[in-house]
Amino acid sequence: MAARRRKSKSPSAGANGATRRIATGVVHGVPADLRKALAAAPKVRAAWNDLTPLARNEWICWIISVKKPETRRHHIVWACENLLAGKRRPCCWPGCKHR
Repeated sequence: MAARRRKSKSPSAGANGATRRIATGVVHGVPADLRKALAAAPKVRAAWNDLTPLARNEWICWIISVKKPETRRHHIVWACENLLAGKRRPCCWPGCKHR
């Protein structure tokens, strides 16, 4: 009888096997404030990492396109809530002008 190999968790895996890696967009990297929010919420991070690179790019650009810090914080909270709800792109936004 052949010995079975146990699947080992990657070094970046958490206690429940969820990855701690935070994927980037196509054009934009993940800004520090968004990275902090994603790192603090494993379910949101999993939803984020499940997005396509273009979709992540749209979220990042939508978040960084505002001028006021309080609006940016609101966008991050709203993004996290909507990612948990299954939304894959920011609503009612024309899209990233940088791609």
